[in-house]
Amino acid sequence: MRFYDINAGSILIDGYDIREFTRHDLRFMFGMVLQDTWLYNGSIMENIRYGRLDATDKEVIAAAKAAHVDSFVRTLPNGYNMILNEEATNVSQGQKQLITIARAILQDPKILIFDEATSSVDTRTEVRIKKAMDNLMKNRTAFIIAHRLSTIRDADLILVMNHGNIIEQGNHQELLAKGGFYANLYNSQFEVPKAV
Repeated sequence: MRFYDINAGSILIDGYDIREFTRHDLRFMFGMVLQDTWLYNGSIMENIRYGRLDATDKEVIAAAKAAHVDSFVRTLPNGYNMILNEEATNVSQGQKQLITIARAILQDPKILIFDEATSSVDTRTEVRIKKAMDNLMKNRTAFIIAHRLSTIRDADLILVMNHGNIIEQGNHQELLAKGGFYANLYNSQFEVPKAV
């Protein structure tokens, strides 16, 4: 996204060097769903619409349905018109994350960045978020930064990093077959702790 310009080589989007785009135009191509959700004091409808300010209510609701937001919003007082308080503490962390995914669906970006999007939610909520992420990732490039390996299992290419360096790459099955760092990390989540 050119927060830092590269000093060697090039990064291409559809064959064009990213330095040929203005930062504004380049960043417009990206949608981001971060670990720390950013919602503002306003209605749920307005928070989702922030992804594309000219969206109709119908388009906002369609994005909410694709992000698995609609079902819980309809149970809230005032539904889509419910006002999120200043810290958005009147919805759960998982619900906040789903709202930000709905916002990204509405934006319809070419490229997505999920940065630890499931790290601060429980396992059941993670499944709902993963389904919403799958809907959002259809037919587009997505970068998923995650420590929870269940989030990246289905990725076409996994880059395994350790101390800032890429040490392995491949898909989930290939990395398990290598029996290296990724396989050890993945298998460690199934180990039973020894009794003390």
